[in-house]
Amino acid sequence: MTVDDCARVAEIRVRGWQHAYRGLVPQSYLDGLDVAADAARHRTRLLEGDGSAVNLVAETDGGELAGWAAFGPYRDGDRRTGDAELYALYLRPERIGRGFGRTLLTEVVHRCAAAGHPRVYLWVLRDNTGARRFYERAGFAADGAEEP
Repeated sequence: MTVDDCARVAEIRVRGWQHAYRGLVPQSYLDGLDVAADAARHRTRLLEGDGSAVNLVAETDGGELAGWAAFGPYRDGDRRTGDAELYALYLRPERIGRGFGRTLLTEVVHRCAAAGHPRVYLWVLRDNTGARRFYERAGFAADGAEEP
């Protein structure tokens, strides 16, 4: 992912949230998500980050961004120091079910293994059944941990 991708990635993230979390997160919050503000945050993270977070994009054959994933060291490093975490994986809603998510997830897992991370963790909302099925089909399993 480059700085030039930030606006398109922000659109994917915002539309992805609005699609995936409808009925799970207050609608007023989803309606308040702002693509321009999100793009600015992505630019800042890319330009000023320490490089530990990796951002990947998936493109269609026509060059349209279909999805985005971000991963890096597990953010609760005191407990799982050598592990990685999938921070985000979102697709354009109209691209769901076409293999882009699987491609991104496979690449994330491959890169984490190549970097020496023995495990990859991720968080999914309890009632986000579509995401849970997606990750379970890819070999992930719920570990029982929950955030309040």
